[in-house]
Amino acid sequence: MHTYEQALQQAKEFILEHDDYLIVSHVQPDGDAVSSTVTVGWLLSCLGKKFTMLNEGPIPKRMDFLWHADEIMDMSQQPPERKYNRIICVDCADYRRVGLTEQFFTEDAIILNIDHHPTNDAYGTVNVIKSDAAATAEILFDLLEKFAVTWDVEVATAVYTGLLTDTGGFRYSNTSPKVMSTVSQLLAYGVDGPFLSEKLLEEMTFPQMKVLTKALQTLTMSKDGKVAWVVVTPDDMTECGAVNEDLEGIVNYPRNIRGVEVGIFFKVINDQATKASLRSAGNVDVAALAQSFGGGGHVRAAGCRLEGKLEDIIETVVGRVKSEL
Repeated sequence: MHTYEQALQQAKEFILEHDDYLIVSHVQPDGDAVSSTVTVGWLLSCLGKKFTMLNEGPIPKRMDFLWHADEIMDMSQQPPERKYNRIICVDCADYRRVGLTEQFFTEDAIILNIDHHPTNDAYGTVNVIKSDAAATAEILFDLLEKFAVTWDVEVATAVYTGLLTDTGGFRYSNTSPKVMSTVSQLLAYGVDGPFLSEKLLEEMTFPQMKVLTKALQTLTMSKDGKVAWVVVTPDDMTECGAVNEDLEGIVNYPRNIRGVEVGIFFKVINDQATKASLRSAGNVDVAALAQSFGGGGHVRAAGCRLEGKLEDIIETVVGRVKSEL
């Protein structure tokens, strides 16, 4: 078992020894995934390396201010013209999370896997996994410090974005002294913290507000008041003109109710599949729970996809949460 410092050194060697990389993050990328993608891209550009940034789907519009975020290819709209054999995966809790981008990996591809999820299964040729890091961006801060590159406000903003979003604005329990020390350094590079907080945590689109209203109309609580959940259907999405990024944060509303131990957001994909996002107050390890359904995540924030009818899925997931409580 390699130490964290040894893993960082291996990652440095992987980056320096090769060229022509494909950088991928998880499907439906969040702030940490996007910021980690562009942070790696920034590093490679400083080193004079060739690289392509790719995701299975679109990048959230609210992230468009990040360094070269508009160059992250959406393979559903603009697939690469070839395959790559040097892959850097960021913020992918397991290999499945790379989604359909896998089809652009050669059979003999070697992978650098950089991630902070405790459910990560170390699928890379080189693995840098730190489960107590607040975000993958925190690991990348440590990695960049290993290189002879000069920080600028653009990469500092990217790293700050990953930390800001994955700590819920520095409110969650993963906001460690290390996080705050890192943030202090990033602010010294010129990061505009208030702008990022407003842009990423406060600002809402009108469709986002409409779909939130729809979700709250479905709010349901268990008899003991310890589990609460909401549902959004494809028809809701269509009626509200909402897109996936408009759903971010909805799961926090049932979780934030006083006395609730676990909040759940059920996003119906189709008649036979639903995605469940779970948030815990701390008494239930939702990462382990999600992993039992083929998903993963963190102790307090996790998700999974389940097959079947919505009613059966709700009964199963809520029942499992109750048994954990």
